[in-house]
Amino acid sequence: MTNLFFYGSLQHVPLLEVVLGAPFADLDVTDAALPDHTVMAVTDGPYPTLVAQKGSVASGIVVRGLTAEQIARLDFYEGGFEFDLRHVTLSDGQGAQVYFAANAELATDGAWSLASWQARWGTMTVIAAREVMGYFGERDAADVARMFPMIRARAVAQVNAGQSKHGALTTPGTVEILDRTRVYANFFAFDEVTLRHERFSGSMSEPLLRGVFIATDAAIVLPYDPVRDRVMLVEQIRLGPLGRGDRSLWQLEPIAGRIDAGETPEQAALREAQEEADLTVTQLLPVAETYASPGNATEFHYIYVGIADLPDSATGVSGKADEAEDIRSHIISFDRLMQMVDDLQAANAPLVVAALWLARHRHRLRNRA
Repeated sequence: MTNLFFYGSLQHVPLLEVVLGAPFADLDVTDAALPDHTVMAVTDGPYPTLVAQKGSVASGIVVRGLTAEQIARLDFYEGGFEFDLRHVTLSDGQGAQVYFAANAELATDGAWSLASWQARWGTMTVIAAREVMGYFGERDAADVARMFPMIRARAVAQVNAGQSKHGALTTPGTVEILDRTRVYANFFAFDEVTLRHERFSGSMSEPLLRGVFIATDAAIVLPYDPVRDRVMLVEQIRLGPLGRGDRSLWQLEPIAGRIDAGETPEQAALREAQEEADLTVTQLLPVAETYASPGNATEFHYIYVGIADLPDSATGVSGKADEAEDIRSHIISFDRLMQMVDDLQAANAPLVVAALWLARHRHRLRNRA
């Protein structure tokens, strides 16, 4: 049996329960403090680190009597964040283990607040932790750490799903999940789900086996210059056409990218405009919030038209090198865009949606400009 001192996000009870695999009521938990240390926020992440500081006191909790399996679960979870266990002596003289960052030179940005972290990151982190701990015993911590940005982005999508605007005219029927198995997980994931659902007659369906592609939410922006009456499209190779056997593997699209943890859809759209096209968007105009393919995928789109300055010199080749992006930008007139739509040359659904929205609102935007 082992005692552990927690000073950071694992003080959040729902997270602690997920990581330990035990309800809080079954744990021996009391408040505790570690002398000559302080808890600081890490600059590059939504988590804290413990820093030695003479005269300071780091507040937290101590959990007593943890089993070998619970320690293994903690090591698995914390190992992905590069934290190691060390022995410390708490303010009341009792000994405990505590996780220290393996990198003692982590950049910090002021004192860390549990309440602030809970408000901004708590829900998303618990959802992400459920996926992480679902791999316990199946994958090693380093493998899960590699997947972690996408795990967090999938968790963000679940948080966003609880705030969706649609559904006012649909049935609030009963759905029973009989089984859900993750059959693949890497950059994306795929689940097999056995379910029963309420029919319009009021009866329940027979058990149905279905598959669902687990993706992230995406922010999509079509840049528009109302003064020059032109738009920017980006071109890059796409795996969907490749997998389908399309003769055209490079696609013309709006700027798009996943919504990362800590971002709003608007912030993601502005960031992607910079990364994919070196472009500053001065205003985002909401177009639609839509599923890409609700019959088989979770991918959800926040689509915008973005007001921007688009001179001829705005085109080029951009993209993040660490994501192997190779993206070329094009500027075309509004009339050419609409001709593409009419001629069925626009094979990207968000592009068609944004183009038709722009056709409806173009005169207003031009008059205002």
